[in-house]
Amino acid sequence: MLTIGGLAAHAGVTVRTVRHYHAKGLLPEPERDHSGYRVYGAEAVVELIRIRTLTAAGVPLARVRALLDAGPEEFAAAVAEIDHRLREEIRVRERHRERIAGLVAGDGLALPVEVTGLLERLRALGVDERIVRIEHDGWILLAAHSPEQAAAWAADKRDQLGEGPLIECYRGLGEALDLADDDPRLAGLADRLAACVERLDVGRAGSLVGEGIEPPLARLLDSLAFDSAPAARRLIGLLRRRGRADRTGIDGGDGRPEAPTRGR
Repeated sequence: MLTIGGLAAHAGVTVRTVRHYHAKGLLPEPERDHSGYRVYGAEAVVELIRIRTLTAAGVPLARVRALLDAGPEEFAAAVAEIDHRLREEIRVRERHRERIAGLVAGDGLALPVEVTGLLERLRALGVDERIVRIEHDGWILLAAHSPEQAAAWAADKRDQLGEGPLIECYRGLGEALDLADDDPRLAGLADRLAACVERLDVGRAGSLVGEGIEPPLARLLDSLAFDSAPAARRLIGLLRRRGRADRTGIDGGDGRPEAPTRGR
């Protein structure tokens, strides 16, 4: 006969685990000796090992007793169902691992893979990291609002980066970050950007800012861009006066200039 400690040792579990299984009704309470201590036989060791094996395989405690009492066919069906559930949990965890891996680069949080690819491409092309961060935060807003559209916009915009004018626009905006909003050099920079905009294939791109963005979201994106780069507001104003903003969709129609890098 075994004490509770001896039972636990033979089954490879702790005494606390044995008591927990008693409390859950998985392991029947044994008889007690004249001193009031639990005493177990070999059958209790076998039963405890079976319980330990099932729980170690991922079977919920609530189902262990039913499996222990099941016939061969019922047991096989239940194990198959548990296996299916575990496989699905593994798939979910694998997706989580992929997401975590994406977070290591710092761009994967709340962003589709098309957007992270665009951001990586911008960095590879030498776009100022401050501009990339503005893009990053703007895409988070777009992705939360319209995830499928945002992914399509980002993929299209990445394709456009192979065309010189768009990347020149990005680089020009990066230069603007180091200028005050009254810096006279903004006028020359606006001329350069106007020339780049003129060369863009607007017929294919449709707009630099994307289509179908509702006014409240557009204003939020504007605020994000202009708060991060105060000189951008004057720069876009200069572009409008040069007649380039309307052609590219930079003017949102509410009288306020919009960020040229928004959306597409």
